[in-house]
Amino acid sequence: MTAFSPLLAELFDIHRPSTAMDATLRHAIDIKTKPPGSLGALERIAHRVGRIQQSVTPELTRPAMLVFAGDHGIVAAGVSPYPQAVTAQMVLNFLRGGAAINVFCRTNRIEMEVVNAGVAADFPPHALLVDIPVARGTQNFLEAPAMTREQLDAALAAGAARVVTHASRGTRMIGFGEMGIGNTSAAACLMQRLTGLPLSACVGRGTGVDDAGLARKTAILERALAAHPATDDPLETLATFGGFEIAMMTGAYLAAAKLGLVIVVDGFISTSALLVASRVSPAVLDYCVFAHASDETGHRAMLDTLGAEPILQLGLRLGEGTGAALAMPLVSVAAAFLRDMATFEGAGVSEREATDA
Repeated sequence: MTAFSPLLAELFDIHRPSTAMDATLRHAIDIKTKPPGSLGALERIAHRVGRIQQSVTPELTRPAMLVFAGDHGIVAAGVSPYPQAVTAQMVLNFLRGGAAINVFCRTNRIEMEVVNAGVAADFPPHALLVDIPVARGTQNFLEAPAMTREQLDAALAAGAARVVTHASRGTRMIGFGEMGIGNTSAAACLMQRLTGLPLSACVGRGTGVDDAGLARKTAILERALAAHPATDDPLETLATFGGFEIAMMTGAYLAAAKLGLVIVVDGFISTSALLVASRVSPAVLDYCVFAHASDETGHRAMLDTLGAEPILQLGLRLGEGTGAALAMPLVSVAAAFLRDMATFEGAGVSEREATDA
């Protein structure tokens, strides 16, 4: 499999944020009216946001959540207790405003968009919907690669384009959610191939399979992995096992980093897309804040692989971007204290005295 098209290669040529002002950022955090380190993880987040924006007065305007939806051919093999039709039903629930992610985004004033990346259904026009399916679901990767190279390139470009659109509207912080029955199976296979961990460490209960269902799911995915030779090319791995929603998220991560946005990373499936993106361009990780450690098997190990320090641990395993939507206000608060909190000198507050002890 060849590398990106010239257009995608230019877009995804990501540079790490400069560390030249790290000492300035650390000083700006330390001279606020508080004991050093007393804001805990918020100080780490503030430093990261400041580095991304190269500013001691960062602004996280117009936070946005893009929820990508797609169907998976592997569902036909019996990996999920839910029928494929649930993907389309949940998309309609998103459009009606009734899902958890709708509630969280409304509460936290996050702009929300639903992207039909490849659902096996048609949808009426809706203000929240971006209807750009690559196809009506992927192929069953037990029998063939999930998508062609042309489909992969289309999905990567489409995901990137949505981020460019939101950045042009003023978005400086963005998160990605997903919906797709069968996508924990796709994510588990991506994780196994890209990390080399045993499949048992990557496969979880997804939408809630019982012990027998988990054993069946694992056996099916073992067969699927055996059916496709291993490769060092992360894009070929994505084309073999991924979903259109995962591929669009991969493109979205890369574009968001290229544009210097603060990326708030959600759970297992969303992180699997980031795992692929990080194998394409490791610098993407420097633009990420990790929202939470989910209860889905494999997510914590994936976070460890990425060197991530999640903000929250709430036992979530819903997906949709819900963990990221919960964490975004904390990231905004971290940026706000760096930007707006008074310094000791400015507030006329005495700093602690140096001692020889």
